[in-house]
Amino acid sequence: MYPRRTLTWFARPDARAWTCALMSGGARDFHRSLPGYAPTPLAEIPALAAELGVGRVLVKDESSRLGLPAFKVLGASWAVHRALAARAAGPEVGPVTLVTATDGNHGRAVARVGRLLGQRAHVLVPDGVHPGAIAAIAAEGAEVTEVSGSYDEAVRQAAAVAAGPDALLIQDTAWPGYEQIPGWIVEGYATLCAEVDEQLLAAGAGPPDLVAIPVGVGSLAQAVVTHYRSRPAGAAPALLAVEPEAACWVVASLIQGEPVSVTTRQTIMAGLNCGTASSLAWPYLQNGLDAAVAITDAESARAVADLAAAGVSAGPCGAAPLAGLRAALTGDGADQRRAELGLGPAATLVLLSTEGRAANPHG
Repeated sequence: MYPRRTLTWFARPDARAWTCALMSGGARDFHRSLPGYAPTPLAEIPALAAELGVGRVLVKDESSRLGLPAFKVLGASWAVHRALAARAAGPEVGPVTLVTATDGNHGRAVARVGRLLGQRAHVLVPDGVHPGAIAAIAAEGAEVTEVSGSYDEAVRQAAAVAAGPDALLIQDTAWPGYEQIPGWIVEGYATLCAEVDEQLLAAGAGPPDLVAIPVGVGSLAQAVVTHYRSRPAGAAPALLAVEPEAACWVVASLIQGEPVSVTTRQTIMAGLNCGTASSLAWPYLQNGLDAAVAITDAESARAVADLAAAGVSAGPCGAAPLAGLRAALTGDGADQRRAELGLGPAATLVLLSTEGRAANPHG
């Protein structure tokens, strides 16, 4: 048995009625053109469906995506492609340094894309990033700078570095005045959602009743919300955001009704250890999320082990959706939370496992 705790939870009843515009296309065809592209698996795990009291549980396994152990390369590759094309159409010529801040996977993806395209990369990492993750970024040929401070501080320093000549900031969080490239990153993530649609259809599962999303700055969640809230017809799924207790800005912001920055603490979910929302993502999360839940490191670690036993390699961030669903669908108040999510015993749940275990050595 695992000890119960006071759950950090927020739900809103009208999110499934909210709609938004379709996302710009083009990223899926671009990804299909890349060497080695293939849809990542959508693994069904009946034992988890039985445990959670639902019909089907399927896990989108991003442990191997275009040669990297996380989904981030979908956004990085599309954004770099678009940014370099825009640069080539202007007066600038010659090589450029791609600059970014990262908790691990995004920085490695930017460095990999830069190396493949013959561009330099400079990656800034905050306190708490595992040495193995830093070494993996450096192995892609990037210059790595370790920042004394949080992820938010690393983002600030990366923006300053990229203000120099022949530098291009490829950041997966937006703020006023810096939104175009983060928007392209979100468009890149939509490929994952399109794959899920096709794989559910092939599995005879139909549309999902719930999608569980790990949240860092919110860009992946923005892509998922846009994908499911821009559909003209059909039942809309519940969308559940999952974040660490050590960095739970989503719940705090939803409760407050406006973006709230929080002071983060160390967590094994390093890729989710972000204290401030992307300015682009926030309106989508505020209006389109049905619920948000925060989880502990122990709950994430348990989910890592259980997914591994089921044949899915997931790091702590990738396993967070399972931990979040366990927190939401079991324990005191679970019946009320199920009702808020609109889940019956035949429901189909999709969990987005965004990284393999090797992507985060804490796992």
